[in-house]
Amino acid sequence: MLRPLQSWAARAVRSVWPSSPGSPAPGPGPRGAQRRAGPPGKDRENEKEKKSVICVEGNIASGKTTCLEFFSSTTDLEVLTEPVPKWRNVRGHNPLGLMYSDPSRWGLTLQTYVQLTMLDQHTRPQTSPVRLMERSIHSARYVFVENLYRSGKMPEVDYVVLSEWFDWIVRNIDVSVDLIVYLRTTPETCYQRLKMRCREEEKVIPLEYLDAIHQLYEEWFLKGSPFPVAAPVLVIEADHDRQKMLELFEQNRDRILMPMNQKLGL
Repeated sequence: MLRPLQSWAARAVRSVWPSSPGSPAPGPGPRGAQRRAGPPGKDRENEKEKKSVICVEGNIASGKTTCLEFFSSTTDLEVLTEPVPKWRNVRGHNPLGLMYSDPSRWGLTLQTYVQLTMLDQHTRPQTSPVRLMERSIHSARYVFVENLYRSGKMPEVDYVVLSEWFDWIVRNIDVSVDLIVYLRTTPETCYQRLKMRCREEEKVIPLEYLDAIHQLYEEWFLKGSPFPVAAPVLVIEADHDRQKMLELFEQNRDRILMPMNQKLGL
């Protein structure tokens, strides 16, 4: 699994930084640094000003899909949902289901593929001024991989290998984000929603797992995690019913779709 990822990443870097006579190769930056890839210049700066990437983060069943659907009809906006269908079917295999049934055996397999597919999400050409993404490569590492490791279900060597890959990606490829929308829910609310939607792989998820994911999100965004936060965080309390959540999304429309305001503290 790592060899295809290494080959893909190498091609991605070559496409992001085309070599030219006399130009230095991109060197490694500090851990956690978020960089816009590509050659410097006025045109590139203008492109950065025009385009924004917003990631919707939160626990399983926190309402991310509802949020993306609400904004999906907005003009000049593109929506990228989590590539769950890919995680459920890799040439006939279901690494997502395997991980839930036996995380100690299949955690590395799934998270390697999650990292690859989320990298693809971040690096695909942006066709609209605003991109709304469901989760990110950052939460894959700082929440879900971290949970596997802390819970004792991922050996340290697997954790280190995934961390090395992630750190290399962040140093060398543009996976920057302009705003994080954190849909904050209690684990109990997520558990009730999971039971209602009855997705096959999720039937084995216990409340304890949702609580662990919740605690990692809280630590990362609100309580002072050792991991860097990739962008300003807009917290929306999301324990409400669907109608109330739609009202909250409308009330926060400008704050979500104009992330520069968050950077300026407006």
